[in-house]
Amino acid sequence: MVDTTKETAVSPGSDSTDDEQLLADSESLVLAEGSRGRKQLTLLVAAVGFWIFNFWILPQFLPGTIQAVIVALGLAVFVGGILKLSSTVDDRLRFALLHGSLPFWLSVMWYSSTQLIPRGQFGVAFLGGILVLYVISQLADPINNRNYLDLFGLLSSAVIATVTCAYLYTNYQAVAIDSVGRATQPELVMAVAFTAAMIFLTWRAFGMTFLVVVLAGIGYGLFGMFAPGALNHPGLSGTRILRILVVSVDGFFGFLNRLVAAWIALFLLYAGLLKAYGAFDLILRLAVRSAKYIDSGIAQTAVVASAVIGSVNGSQTANAGMTGSFTIPLMKEAGIEPETAGGIESVASTAGQVLPPVMGAGAFVMASLITGVSYVDVIIAGLIPAFILVVSIVIAVHYVAAPQIEDPSMSGLIGDPLPTQQIVLEAIKYGVPLAVLIFILGVLQWTVMTAALYTSVSMILFGIGIPIISAALNRESIITAFIDTIKQTLDGAREGVIVLAPVAIILASINGVVDILQTTGVPTAISLTLIELSGGVLLIAVILAMIICILLGLGMPTTAAYTIVALLIAPTLINQFFIPDFASHFFVFYAAILAGLTPPIATCVAVTCGISGGGFWTSCREALKISAPLFVLPFAFIYHPEIVSGVFNYASLSAGALALVGAISIIHGINYRFAFGRAPKYGLRVAFFVLGIVVMVYPEQLVQLGGVAAIGALYMLQIVAGSAAPLDTLKGIVGTVTGRRDQ
Repeated sequence: MVDTTKETAVSPGSDSTDDEQLLADSESLVLAEGSRGRKQLTLLVAAVGFWIFNFWILPQFLPGTIQAVIVALGLAVFVGGILKLSSTVDDRLRFALLHGSLPFWLSVMWYSSTQLIPRGQFGVAFLGGILVLYVISQLADPINNRNYLDLFGLLSSAVIATVTCAYLYTNYQAVAIDSVGRATQPELVMAVAFTAAMIFLTWRAFGMTFLVVVLAGIGYGLFGMFAPGALNHPGLSGTRILRILVVSVDGFFGFLNRLVAAWIALFLLYAGLLKAYGAFDLILRLAVRSAKYIDSGIAQTAVVASAVIGSVNGSQTANAGMTGSFTIPLMKEAGIEPETAGGIESVASTAGQVLPPVMGAGAFVMASLITGVSYVDVIIAGLIPAFILVVSIVIAVHYVAAPQIEDPSMSGLIGDPLPTQQIVLEAIKYGVPLAVLIFILGVLQWTVMTAALYTSVSMILFGIGIPIISAALNRESIITAFIDTIKQTLDGAREGVIVLAPVAIILASINGVVDILQTTGVPTAISLTLIELSGGVLLIAVILAMIICILLGLGMPTTAAYTIVALLIAPTLINQFFIPDFASHFFVFYAAILAGLTPPIATCVAVTCGISGGGFWTSCREALKISAPLFVLPFAFIYHPEIVSGVFNYASLSAGALALVGAISIIHGINYRFAFGRAPKYGLRVAFFVLGIVVMVYPEQLVQLGGVAAIGALYMLQIVAGSAAPLDTLKGIVGTVTGRRDQ
C-alpha cells in the first residue's frame, strides 16, 4: 500500500489537493453503504448476465423483434433501478455510465468473437453507442452549474446520434450498398443534424483548435474554387459533402471508425482494466526498486508508466493526464521542480505512443494503410527506433532529474515490501495477459481483433482470479476479495469508456475531413506543391514535410495526427522521392506526435502543467531539452531506411547503433552540467549537438564513424579538462588504455 503524500492531481488544470493515497482515483466506483450498496452491485452484476444472455444466447432461439422487446424491458428495469438506488444527480449519472458501458463493451466483444455482421454496420452501432456514453459522462457539470445551453447541446447530440445511427444500422444494406451516391431529402436533413452534432462534440472534447480543423476541411470542400494555386478545385456541393460525411456510411463512419471499433477499442479497455486492477501501484513499487540502482529512479517512474500505459492509449495527451496524475506529484514530492516534472511526463507520454506492441494504436492504422504489410511487420519495424528513443530519454531524464532529487532512495514512500508470494501473483496477474497478446500476434499470427479480445478477457479473468487465489492462500475472505475484484472490473469498464470516447470522436471527425480532402484531390496537390517548394531536393522536402506534419498534428491524438499526415504527406515521399514505405510512414508518424511537445500549442505539455502547477513555457523548454533526439530521429529513417526495415542484419543494427550514439550525444550536449566557463561550456554543447546530428543522419557510414570518434575525443577532453588534476587524469586514462599503470 502506498503511504500518504502531500499532494496529488485532481484533474488537468485544477489545483492539487490532499488525498489519502497517491494513487487514489476520485472517480472510481463508490457504492452506497449497507443494503443500498449491495443492491447497486447486484443490479450491475445482473446487467452483465442480462447482456451476455442477449448477445450470445437469445439470437440463436428468438427472432429479432422479440429480442428487441426483451432488450427494451431490460433497459426499463435498469433505468428504474438507477433512479431508485441512486440519490443524487452525480450518482445517477455515474451508474448510468456504468450500466451503459456494460452492453457497449460486451457488444464489442460479441462482434470480435462472432463477426456476424459487416464491419461497417457494426461501426455505425459502435459510434452511436460511444457518442451517447460520452454525453452521459459529460452531463454532470452542465446540470450542476445550470448551464442550459451546454446541456441542450449534449442532449440534442445524444438524440441525434441515436436516431441517425439506428437508421443507418437498420438500413445498412440500402444506404451503404444499394443506393450509393443517392440520398433522400429526409436523409440529407438527418446528415445535417448529425454533422452539427459531431462538430459540437468535437469542440466539446478537444476545444477550438480541432474545431477549426474540421470546419476548415468542410469549408475547403465547399469553397475550393477560391483556394490558391495547386490547391484549387471546382468545389463540392453541399449535398455531396453530406453524402460523403454521413449518408454513404463513410466519412464519420469510415475506415478509422471501423478500425477503432474492431481493433483499438478493446486495447483501451485493457488500459482501463490495468488502471482499475492496480497496475500503477505495481509500477510505483518497481520505480522504488530501481531507485536503489539509479539516482533518478523516481523520475524514471514516468518513463516506465508511460511505456506501459501509453503504448495501449491512443492519445499522448490522455496518457499524460492518466499517468501524470500520480508520477508528477511523486516527482515533486522528491524535490524535482514542477516544470521539470511536467516536461519529463510530457516527453514520456509522447514516447509511450511509439512503443510496441500497440504503439498508441498507430500500428493498427499503419498496418491498414501500407499494402501487403501485417500488424506484426509494423511492430518489428518499430523496435529499433523505439529502443533508441527510450534509451535516450532515460539518459536525458537522469541528467535533468538526478541533481534535483533530495532523497534518491525514496525512503518512507512505500510501506512494507510485498512478500514473495504476492510478487509472484502480481507478475502472473499482469504478465499472462501481455504474454497472451504477444503469443497470439507473434507466434500464432492471428488477427489483431482476436488478440485484443483474448488479451482483454484474460486480463479480466486474471484480474478477478488472482486476488481470490491470494485471499485463499492468506486465509482471508474469498467472498470479500471476489466482490472487490468485481467492483474493480466494473470500474475498469467505465475507465475504458472514458479513455475511448474522445479518441473515437476525434478519429470519426478526422475520417470525415480526410474523405472530403481525398475527394477534392488535395493529396496530389500537396505532393506537387512540396516538390515545387523543395526544388526536388530531398533534404528540403523532408524538412518541409516535418513542419507540415507538426502543424497538422497540433491538438490531435496520435492516431488522428498520424492518419492525416500518412494520407497527405507519406505518398509524396514514397512516389516522388522513392523513400521506402516503412521509412516514409515512420517519418510522418514520429513527426506528427511532436506536435504535442511543440510550442505554442504543445497540448501534452499543457496537460502536465495543469497537474504540476509549473509555468507553460519553462515546461516546454524542459520537454524540448529531453526530447531533442526525437526531432532528429525521423530524418534518420529517411537517410537510413534500414532502421525501420523490420530486418535485423548488419545494416539495420549498425545504423541503429550509430543513431543511438548520436542521440546520446545530443542529449549529453544539451543536458549535461559541464564544469567549465561560459564560452567552453557552450562550445562543447554545440559540438556534441552537431556531431550527434551528423552521426544520426548523415548517409555515409564512414562519416558517421568519424563523428563517433570525434564524440569520443570530446568526451575524453571533457573528463580531462573538467577534473581537478587534468594531467593525473590523463595519465590514468592512458595507462588504462595501454595496460600500464604507475607503480
